[in-house]
Amino acid sequence: MIVLLIILALVVLVGYYIYKTQRELVNLDEMANNSLNQIAVQQNSRWDAISSLVAMTEKYSKHEHDTLMDVIGQRTKATTAAEINAQDGALNSVLGRLLAVSEAYPELKADGMFKQTMDSINEYENLVRTSRMVYNDSVTKMNRMVRQWPSSFVASLLRFGKRDYLDVPDAKKDMPPISNN
Repeated sequence: MIVLLIILALVVLVGYYIYKTQRELVNLDEMANNSLNQIAVQQNSRWDAISSLVAMTEKYSKHEHDTLMDVIGQRTKATTAAEINAQDGALNSVLGRLLAVSEAYPELKADGMFKQTMDSINEYENLVRTSRMVYNDSVTKMNRMVRQWPSSFVASLLRFGKRDYLDVPDAKKDMPPISNN
């Protein structure tokens, strides 16, 4: 009888541990998914702001306007870490070209709407940076649980796997801050 009670208690404890671990894994997975979605929304806002800036370039340089609009037309909704990183690269490429155009046309750079839109791009960039940190923190916690025993057993049983981190592109590591002065 005592052996049966011990076995029953162990089964209950293991069941509770699996239940608790599953809930924590789901919570971390959802936090990471939410962070990725927040980044995608903020990137979309950055694309919209950049599109506004590109529209302003039309009266100064038709060729640059058309080229940048072609690039903007290729944007996609990012849903994975790799897609987020690719979108960041595309955004930075367009923004770099746009800043070069603004340097070539000082009256564009002096435009009040141009300055205001550049400020909003900086705000979106800060939001993306914050969301990237939240995502990578969530991934760190989840990956720890997926890799450490005994939670790794539960994670593999429930098909939770490691997630990829969002990387900072090499070009962005050396990028100077955006200035509209």
